[in-house]
Amino acid sequence: MAVVNYPFILVLWSDLEFVDRGYRVQNIARLLIGILICLGFVARLVAADKPNVVIVITDDQGYGDLSCHGNPVLKTPNIDRLYSESVRLTNYHVSPTCSPTRSAFLTGHWTNRTGVWHTIMGRSMLRENEVTLGQLFQDAGYATGMFGKWHLGDNYPYRPEDRGFTEVMRHGGGGVGQTPDFWDNAYFDGSYFHNGKATAVKGFCTDVWFDYATRFIRKQKQAGKPFLAYITTNAPHGPMHSPKKFSEPYGRQKVGVANFFGMIANIDDNVGRLRKFLKEEDLYDNTIFIFTTDNGSSSGSGVFNAGMRGKKGSEYDGGHRVPFFLHWPAGGLASARDVEVITAHVDVVPTLLDLCNLSSPANLQFDGTSVRALMEGKAGVQKGNWPDRILVTDSQRVKDPIKWRKSSVMTTRWRLINGKQLFDMNVDPGQEQDVASANPAVVTRLTEFYDSWWAELEPTFAADCPIYLGHPGENPARLTSHDWITTGSTPWNQKAIRAAQAGGSVTGFWHVKVWKAGQYTIRLRRWPEESGKKIRAALPAGADVPGTKAYRTQVGVSIDAVRSTISIADVQVEQPVSADDEEVVFRVTLPAGRSKLTARFFDAKGKEFGAYYAYVERIEDKENPN
Repeated sequence: MAVVNYPFILVLWSDLEFVDRGYRVQNIARLLIGILICLGFVARLVAADKPNVVIVITDDQGYGDLSCHGNPVLKTPNIDRLYSESVRLTNYHVSPTCSPTRSAFLTGHWTNRTGVWHTIMGRSMLRENEVTLGQLFQDAGYATGMFGKWHLGDNYPYRPEDRGFTEVMRHGGGGVGQTPDFWDNAYFDGSYFHNGKATAVKGFCTDVWFDYATRFIRKQKQAGKPFLAYITTNAPHGPMHSPKKFSEPYGRQKVGVANFFGMIANIDDNVGRLRKFLKEEDLYDNTIFIFTTDNGSSSGSGVFNAGMRGKKGSEYDGGHRVPFFLHWPAGGLASARDVEVITAHVDVVPTLLDLCNLSSPANLQFDGTSVRALMEGKAGVQKGNWPDRILVTDSQRVKDPIKWRKSSVMTTRWRLINGKQLFDMNVDPGQEQDVASANPAVVTRLTEFYDSWWAELEPTFAADCPIYLGHPGENPARLTSHDWITTGSTPWNQKAIRAAQAGGSVTGFWHVKVWKAGQYTIRLRRWPEESGKKIRAALPAGADVPGTKAYRTQVGVSIDAVRSTISIADVQVEQPVSADDEEVVFRVTLPAGRSKLTARFFDAKGKEFGAYYAYVERIEDKENPN
């Protein structure tokens, strides 16, 4: 590259000498234009040297939910074509549920190390000290975009825009219509958060994610900048809604399955259109294109499960063995080849850094490893010669992790389940025959690894992820019951908010960190701000959409709140609630530091309801705004 550019630079500096000797202003203009042309040319060459990356990761789609893997009902022609042109990791494992997978996929660290072992209850927030794939690529000069489902925190400092992604279009929480999402969203139309601001859209959610990703890619091409586009669909996660065009071919299935397959067919259509766009824009050859999913099938395993045991949430392979296809013509990875050695989500970051020749901070150590050599099929690294790795996946879904809970300790050949059952995958891929008693040495080896693995991670479990209050990155902060710390029933979706379950078992608190001491307002709401509804209001059922019942079709019951309370730091305050109140506003003085925020409504009989939404803002002193 230097050989190409130096002559241009020398000519420009020669012109500069003439300018210094008094040439006219026009020469300065020519000079500046020449510099801009040169810089644009350099930028394009730099971009050409760095491969682009497109990642499509879907939600709740299992290994068997593709026709290229043998599904006899579902048709996925575009992903099948990608499959036929890709390196396939056929023994690739993730976590059995979504947030944990995403945390490992984006950091290269075990899920339990990242603080993400659940999908709600404040246990889906990616710890602040974790470095994401987006941050690593942004630091390397890439434009970074995230489109769809984040599910690693909806508040500062956990949002994608806080973690290295400069272009973001996403829904809230773990799915469209969940509590942190924009009110009354239901897969079609609605509003999503574009770079932090609610933005109205038209169309089916998956189409929106791909549309915004395509705009982002086009913009980066025009700017001559390499890009990372992380497209992470909430489909085919429930509730099962699909455009009729895509669900109708599966009308013989149950409504839920028909719409589950319809959502996958729609994803397939979008994958085909995106790959066509990359070809038309001359980006196809030097783009690493990845298709994968976040856990086992939620709804398709009854139709076809590729011979595996278990589904989403399971410690058996059906819960966590998923597709992974990678296609990159310029890198020589554009023909069908299977990699049978065990790999996992923790390998993705180190592998992509390796493929793109990017470095990471010296103090950043990964739990995974680069599998580039496996993908490239280099001599000496195939199944017989690759180290016999041990990997762990588990499904905690509890407030605090429990040793051995729903765990699988894995090698390419073996699976140790819950520390008790052992399966030889070479002869029993369906995990039907427990051979632990016949292979005590294998059980001992895998147990010792797990014990060491657990002992290292266990001290980190107590490190909670507080939501920042009063930070310039998000002021006010919008807190929702999705992130309550509780051992009861978390109101994680808008149907639960409408139903308004009462009692201490459905309330909780938020871990918070007051960033700066000062005056704060805390506004408690039963309905979110964008709804414009009063605390005591009842809501009619909202409009339905194709497929199963939408969350918003639940009638919103009235709560006859008469008082409200907050507790934070050493502040405990109560205020009355009137019939006309949309919110109750508390003005308090808070010290800096960590605390717990509890917010409640009570009716005249003392029945307790959580304040499902709280808006907390630091009020700046006008005479001293710093």
